[in-house]
Amino acid sequence: MHVISMLVENHQGVLARIAGLFSGRGYNLESITVGATIDPTVSRLTLVCGGDDPVVEQIKKQLNRLIDVIKVLDLTDSPSLRRELALIKVSAKGRQRGEIFQVAEVFKAQVMDMGSDTMTLEIAGTPDKIDDFISLVLPFGVVETARSGVVAIERGKKNGKQG
Repeated sequence: MHVISMLVENHQGVLARIAGLFSGRGYNLESITVGATIDPTVSRLTLVCGGDDPVVEQIKKQLNRLIDVIKVLDLTDSPSLRRELALIKVSAKGRQRGEIFQVAEVFKAQVMDMGSDTMTLEIAGTPDKIDDFISLVLPFGVVETARSGVVAIERGKKNGKQG
């Protein structure tokens, strides 16, 4: 998977043009997240997409040609921080609740809601961490999941070097 971070102008239609670029060329998007930056006229958009290096290079060139795109940065092999948020509703009856609490504690997940026979948990972390958590609560019965998609940012420079 490739992670591409972009700064784009924050106005109507930008996300549609970027998504259209992918769909029109048959590229697959694994996730797309967007949010305003501290400058309300600029948004950060993070894409996770498949494809080999030449395909991703072509994607970056085409993104750079879009008028609303300010900056494109490929974070795939760069030191970066990547996080995702997930809400996971799990079947939870009787003794299962205690076991689910234990798994949640190990993964630093928070219980957001408790129904008569379900629990909804919130977890933030790398996509792999979330996948691992889901695999451990799957035997209890995952009723529903909602995942935000990856947000990513380049790490700060330390002593004049990336890292």
